[in-house]
Parts: sequence; structure tokens; C-alpha cells
Amino acid sequence: MQESIQSCVFKNGWLGKREKKLFGRERKPDNPEEMRFGIAQERFTAQLKNPLPDAQWSGIITTIAHRAFESGMVEGVVTLHRSEENRFFSQPVLAMTTEEIDASRGNKPVLSPVLRSLQTAVRKKLKKILVIGAACHIHVLRDFQERFPYLQNMEIYTIGIPCVDNVQRNQFNWILERMSKSPGTACHMEFMQDFRIHIKHTDGTVEKVPFFSLPEELSNPGIFPESCMGCFDYLNSLSDITVGYLAAKLLPDQNRQWVMVRTEKGRKLLDLVNDELTRYPEEGKWECKKFILQNTERIISSMKEQKASYSPDRKIPVWVGHLLSWMLSMSGPKGIGFAHYSVDFHLIRHYYYVKYRCPEQLTVLVPRHVRSILQEYDLPL
Repeated sequence: MQESIQSCVFKNGWLGKREKKLFGRERKPDNPEEMRFGIAQERFTAQLKNPLPDAQWSGIITTIAHRAFESGMVEGVVTLHRSEENRFFSQPVLAMTTEEIDASRGNKPVLSPVLRSLQTAVRKKLKKILVIGAACHIHVLRDFQERFPYLQNMEIYTIGIPCVDNVQRNQFNWILERMSKSPGTACHMEFMQDFRIHIKHTDGTVEKVPFFSLPEELSNPGIFPESCMGCFDYLNSLSDITVGYLAAKLLPDQNRQWVMVRTEKGRKLLDLVNDELTRYPEEGKWECKKFILQNTERIISSMKEQKASYSPDRKIPVWVGHLLSWMLSMSGPKGIGFAHYSVDFHLIRHYYYVKYRCPEQLTVLVPRHVRSILQEYDLPL
């Protein structure tokens, strides 16, 4: 526990010197895509030619982990299983069989102690491992690798999951009940590019809930952990390879994912599955400044104002929410533009959350490029 606290990103800050050590440089200020998405050798969208059953998307992360283990590249995978208590809760595990790797499919949208299984790998004297985690896990791992000799002698590969808006574990069921008509059968959920929350159920059906029609009480920043509201590495910029969905085209009956190869180790991981992928270039228009500016006043106000209570009523009727979502999915940012919008939205929200609620952490947590992005919108620092 004490080691984790010493290496915690909320003690050491996001990115900065850590990014420079990994890549030999910081982000280029004249490259707006790199400023948002981090340093990468290659970016593209893709899906598996033969998607894995029960995977949240097509199963690229799980397949990479399979191939790394089967090829002998790694001896174990530090990852998460679903808790027996709740299918959305996590249980850290060192997966050392294909069956254990399979069982890690699907997101767990609560804070998760992934690196706890790192201790198991060390005790078992493994020399080659794969770690699958969110940005906060990868940041701590990078610090561990510098501080502890037993990790310096271990070959470690990392797959980064984009991560934001995890919720307090003790509030998750309360939140799900306010989102879904059938919370007991929900098995996957994600805020998608059509401005709806997609909730997949155990019978295979997908419930789509307009973001605009959620109860006002779900807009309370207090339902999210302070650590997540102070995150400035949405796209897991210190991983060897990041696999998410933000810039992928949303199409019926397809589950395209967004892949960012960041390091040579990431290239090796991608090579394991290259022949199994159908690849597509990034699509969409980059510019979304006007769309962002329409929301900034509301974002800043909601971070500054700490309301005593939030209404349990929906913001707007569901049918109106579906209409708004459809209109925005037609006229709003798509592909690379949606990724641009989503990253900037969260950077702005989190900057003002820290500024107004944890001002003493502002200089510690905020990377230099975030302030540059705020200045693009002429927002006060």
C-alpha cells in the first residue's frame, strides 16, 4: 500500500517527465492531434475478422493477450476478472491460462486495483508479463519499474484502456437503476458516439439511453471518485498500445475499435494479431471547436457550483432525448472529431473540477498541454 501511495499519480502528477522518459520527448505543441491523443507511431481503427463471443467490442485486447501468452512472449497477464458479487465489479487476477484470459472480457466501470496481481507475478518469479490497465495503473507501473530492481529485470508489456467516468463502487447499483429499465440483466455499458449510453443485456439486446434524458442527479460530479475527476490521461498515453473506441466509426452490426501504437513493444503486440484484423483509416472532420464552446459555460458552472441536492427527475423526456441524440449524431462530430470533442470535454471538465474543488492540486496534476488546449478556447486558467 505504501509503495502505491509513493508512486501514485496524484502525488507525482500526470505525464510530463514520465512521458519524456518513455518517448525521449514531450508532445509537439504544433500537433493538435498529438496534444490530445498522446505520442503514437500509428493510429487506425479496426475490428477482428472473427469477433470473440461475449467481448464488449470485437475482442482485440483479449486476442492480443491470448497471442502473447500462447507465443511465449509473456508468462502471465495482469488483468481483471468480474467479481462474483457484481458483474460490473472487478477482481484483480494474474491470468496464466487461456481460460483465465478469456474470463477478463468486458469493462468494469468502477475503480479497480489491477496492480495488486503484480505482487503475485513477482512471488511466482515470472520474467515476462503483460499488464492490461487504465492510465492510473500504467502511470504507477512506470514508476514502479524505475524504483524497484525486481521489476527492472522483468520484461513488461502494457495494453492501455482509455478510461474516464468510473463511478463510486458503493453507488454503482444506485446509478445503474437510474439508467436502465432492467439493471439486473445488464452486462456491458458504454457512452457511445451517438450520444447515448448503450447497455447490453444478458439476452443480447442493447438498451440505448439518451445522455440528455438521464436524471439530473446523475450529473452530480460527486458520483465519480475524486481521483477520476482529477484524471488528465484519458487515452492512456504511457501504455505500449492503447485500444479503445472513440475515433471508430459507429455502424450497425460492427464493433470497430481505435488502436494507437505508441512504442516498439506496442508494435510487437500488434504484430501478434495483425493478420486477424480488418483495418480502416481514421475518418471524420477534426474541427469541433464550435461544438465544444456550446458546452463550456455549462461545464465550468457545474464544476464550480456545489449543489446541496440534485433532482431525481429526468432532464428532458426520453423521446426528446432520442431526437436530440439523433440530431447530434447526424450533425455533430464523428470519428476523429468525436475523439477530439470527447478528450477536450473531459480535459476542460477536470481542469475546472480541480481548480474549484482541489485548488492545491492544480499545479501538481495538470500537464502543460492541457493549459495550451484551454487557451485555444480562450478559457480562463
